Amino acid sequence: MAEKTIAGVQVNVSDDGYLEDMSQWNKEIAKEIASEIGIELTDKHFDVINYLREKTEASESLSIRSVGKSGIIDVKGLYKLFPKGPLKFSSKIAGIPKPTSCI
Repeated sequence: MAEKTIAGVQVNVSDDGYLEDMSQWNKEIAKEIASEIGIELTDKHFDVINYLREKTEASESLSIRSVGKSGIIDVKGLYKLFPKGPLKFSSKIAGIPKPTSCI
């Protein structure tokens, strides 16, 4: 575990750069992480991010397929919003632990 300053806030991150504590997350942190990845967040991004956070808080496992069946967005749309790693990058931006389904 390492400490990192994101959007002016000192946070604990894993070796892969995921927040260790979901409660340290805020929208400004999300925007800065997204910017580092090369993604500019829209309302649709935040719909997905909020869904991921809700499911994680409810201790539900996440997969690309489950997000695609959420009614929030389909799989194709998820890839469009978060190219090159839809669940990996959306999870990192959402401030949740890395899903077990991600490599």
